[in-house]
Amino acid sequence: MTERLSVAVIGAGRMGAAMAGRLRRAGADVVIFNRTRATAESVAGATGAVVADTPAQAAAAAPVVLVSLADDQALLDTYGGASGIAAGVSQGTVVADTSTVDPQTIRQLAPLLAARRAGLVDTPVSGSVPSVERGELTVLAGGTAADLEQARPVLQLLARQIFHVGPSGSGAAMKLAVNTVVHGLNEALSEALVLAEKAGIDRSTAYDVIAASAAGAPFVQYKRAAFEHPQQAPVAFSLDLVAKDLNLILGFARRLSVQLPQAETNRQTVVTAIGAGMGERDMSALADLFRGQPG
Repeated sequence: MTERLSVAVIGAGRMGAAMAGRLRRAGADVVIFNRTRATAESVAGATGAVVADTPAQAAAAAPVVLVSLADDQALLDTYGGASGIAAGVSQGTVVADTSTVDPQTIRQLAPLLAARRAGLVDTPVSGSVPSVERGELTVLAGGTAADLEQARPVLQLLARQIFHVGPSGSGAAMKLAVNTVVHGLNEALSEALVLAEKAGIDRSTAYDVIAASAAGAPFVQYKRAAFEHPQQAPVAFSLDLVAKDLNLILGFARRLSVQLPQAETNRQTVVTAIGAGMGERDMSALADLFRGQPG
């Protein structure tokens, strides 16, 4: 008889909520925590998860803890303190952190868990909410092989591929590298689509051609609806979060003495879009900036 999985999910934003739903549909017991309790209760009501009062309570409830938070400060706040994740983990617990953060933040947090004889693997993911729902994420893992193996049965329910890219912090570093490409594609696709439209080519036809060309990356395929109908697109990844990513990428690059001129240009464009009031819109809305329709 297969042992029933028990998982804690800390962070009930778009990705965290989707992960909780996917795990529940797969038959796992899920305990969920979110700093805004009403959000956690909404997810619990939809999925059958149990709501924890604190990160520590959630972390104490399962041998594998999935974390999905917005930024580095959120991680620092949620891991530390008397009610934080580190206070709740038991010996042998593994925390798999899917957040997109600076690698040095992961390396700063790992000793907090090690002091409790628990492990931390940085497991940021490439993919969207629909990818979570289909179990088709790509996981970029940093940490020990043993800790990753303990988290693997949970991660396999969410992912099509799991890459162990190196020691602690390597997954976070690889995610920044991947998102450097993603944000470059987003701007390039926005520019190309608007260029074709201004030349009199129908938007859908232009997208057909781009998607069928050498440029037809998976990002181009799954963002189609958002680019074709920007005013109707649900927000999958906001421009505010794109700016956060690009700041992380460029800060990391500076520490490594790496020049990223395209990422610098991408950030300037996103800052302009945010200044035009587009920060809460989906990343595909950059095309509207180039159309002169930021609203």
